[in-house]
Amino acid sequence: MIRKADQMIAELCPNMRGGTGTVTIEKMFLPEEMTANSRLCARLTLPPGASIGSHQHLKEDEVYVITQGCGILDDGQCETLVSVGDAVLTGNGESHSIRNDGDAPLEITAVIMCY
Repeated sequence: MIRKADQMIAELCPNMRGGTGTVTIEKMFLPEEMTANSRLCARLTLPPGASIGSHQHLKEDEVYVITQGCGILDDGQCETLVSVGDAVLTGNGESHSIRNDGDAPLEITAVIMCY
């Protein structure tokens, strides 16, 4: 299956997970279109100053791949600068949050797999 960029379902999520600003979520594939047990496959775009608040992943793993911009990821233990090409794995009951502290949009490919 191929989904062209202009065919993705986009939604705006203000104050996502208690964060600041408005995150754009472009759903690449819907969970019912995938045979693997998943709940999200999307491109997330955080404008400068926006964030996704801290949230926990129980019985699921989330992978972030930074595809544009940079930001600060908080894994509950420390804050780390993330930038293009970096990958983040959160699961097993762990929590994370991310904020765009740069001057350009922060773009993330996010996939959540459930177990």
